[in-house]
Amino acid sequence: MKCLLTALLLALPLAAAPLPAAAQQKVLRFAFPIAETGFDPVQVNDLYSNIINNHIFDPPLRYDFLARPAKVVPNTAEAMPETSPDYRVWTIRIRPGIYFADDAAFNGRKRELTAADYVYSLKRHWDPKNKSQNLYLVANRVPGMEALRAQAEKTGKFDYDREVEGLRVLDRYTYQVRFSEPNPRFLYDLINCPLSCAVAREVVEAYGEKIMAHPVGTNAFRLVDWRRSSRIVLERNPNYREHLYDEQPPEGDAVKQAIAAKLRGRKLPMIDRVEVYVIEENQPRFLSFLNGQHDIITGVPADFINTAIPNGKLAPNLAARGIGIDRSLEFDLAFAYFGMEHPVVGGYTPERVALRRAIALGFDIDAAMLQVYRGQAVRAQSTAPPHAFGGDPNFAGPLAEYNPAKAKALLDTFGYLDRDGDGYRENPDGSKLVLELGSTPDGSSKITDEIWRRSMDAIGLHIEFRKAKWPELLRESRAGKLMMWGLGWSAGAPDADTFYQILYGPNKGQSNHSRFDHPEFNALFAQATQMPHGPERTAIYDRLNRIAAAYAPLRPWVHRIGTTLWHPWVIGYQRHPTAPNIFWKFIDIEPLPQAQARK
Repeated sequence: MKCLLTALLLALPLAAAPLPAAAQQKVLRFAFPIAETGFDPVQVNDLYSNIINNHIFDPPLRYDFLARPAKVVPNTAEAMPETSPDYRVWTIRIRPGIYFADDAAFNGRKRELTAADYVYSLKRHWDPKNKSQNLYLVANRVPGMEALRAQAEKTGKFDYDREVEGLRVLDRYTYQVRFSEPNPRFLYDLINCPLSCAVAREVVEAYGEKIMAHPVGTNAFRLVDWRRSSRIVLERNPNYREHLYDEQPPEGDAVKQAIAAKLRGRKLPMIDRVEVYVIEENQPRFLSFLNGQHDIITGVPADFINTAIPNGKLAPNLAARGIGIDRSLEFDLAFAYFGMEHPVVGGYTPERVALRRAIALGFDIDAAMLQVYRGQAVRAQSTAPPHAFGGDPNFAGPLAEYNPAKAKALLDTFGYLDRDGDGYRENPDGSKLVLELGSTPDGSSKITDEIWRRSMDAIGLHIEFRKAKWPELLRESRAGKLMMWGLGWSAGAPDADTFYQILYGPNKGQSNHSRFDHPEFNALFAQATQMPHGPERTAIYDRLNRIAAAYAPLRPWVHRIGTTLWHPWVIGYQRHPTAPNIFWKFIDIEPLPQAQARK
């Protein structure tokens, strides 16, 4: 089968189709490997819904598409925010003349973006009915907002018209956010679409519970068709502001310099339409790209890495077709967590800690890196990537190794023994012990499940799998109903702070899926959030790493290497290190000679 597939891949370059007529729309086509959940920024926190939202809605700030290292620049803001010396007060002024896409909710009038839209959108995260998964970023830190939330919990109605000290409209285009403590990393939150993108109150009130299907924003694209878990279509927003390409590449980077020279001054967006297809299986998704049916693939499936990128270099047959490639270590973490409130693996007693540590040490990470990630990852020593601000490239995580001997010794010592001779260990009290891991019905998960099964069998633990679609598992995970699950966590900022959010106790049910809640960890993390990047904060992160390793609420797996491929008619693509999926309005699609034409 492998030889047959390889032969098919080599044959694909022969396929070609007539060049689209110049009058046709410029259409970008590509695929998601996981289905979206909806398009209301406050209600979603999954990667794929957020990719769509980032192209429909606008935050005040953004990253320069070409600048390296990552550089924050104004988006809808007139200039960078004004901040008080202690980072408690942030004042943002919005550019006049920015308009929402047309919608029936506006009753035929052209609707300008104002400061009130940003204040309203931020307040929505405190409204209990929205169940915001990003409230943890600002919860208990904006004076007056917790009282509003408490009132809404009692009355069932959130008072959006009540002014509070911490979140105020100063004039039509200016708003201010005050914090009760220093918050130097709020700069990155002003880029974060789930938290800081602007929605219009009229739209939210017009569509009510159906708002997830009716996104109306001010960014370059608007939703025109949605077939849930199948197809998403966006088109150019006719009301999009005058925005000319003016990205700033680093000196000495010839590729980015050439892109900037070619595209500078062009009106954005340069493409007319984006079609996104949900293709969960790796083979058809990758073949769709090779066939020219999709223009770009932002995550080459690990199954095809050795065929498409042997020894880390683009295969000669693909290079001959002019296909572009970008490979870079991502600001992300793949990990498996343990439900700390689950009766089987949760808790802080020595025997439960020993069980989690044994499971972590017994998981064959070497097999996972080879079979699941195909070498396109580096082993994670802690939650934070080593290249993030505050990450420690020299930290050696006690749970990062694969050591079944240590795992079995831990289980023996704490009374997890095979008392009935069936090959599987029981709990210290003699009761049956069965692990259960959440798992999606796709090819990659099948490989991961088999590694888990072999790994746990080797140390005498019985494991079963809770099979369900990803959105369903996500709901159960947020509700604390899963015993174990593997997740990925990506940062929208080049800072390690995000990777400790996933273990901060007050973030339970939001970023903290394990529901780990350790007093010292919580206190140190809260202290670190108020500090700018520097040696003192890095020292705190070192202690957080050690606490996490000691209690094992999760098993860090890898930091992935992201590989993107694109066809030669895609002009201007570069993978951004912290915003790798926000590129649609910065690329163009150009006609090519017929021999290289897309399907």
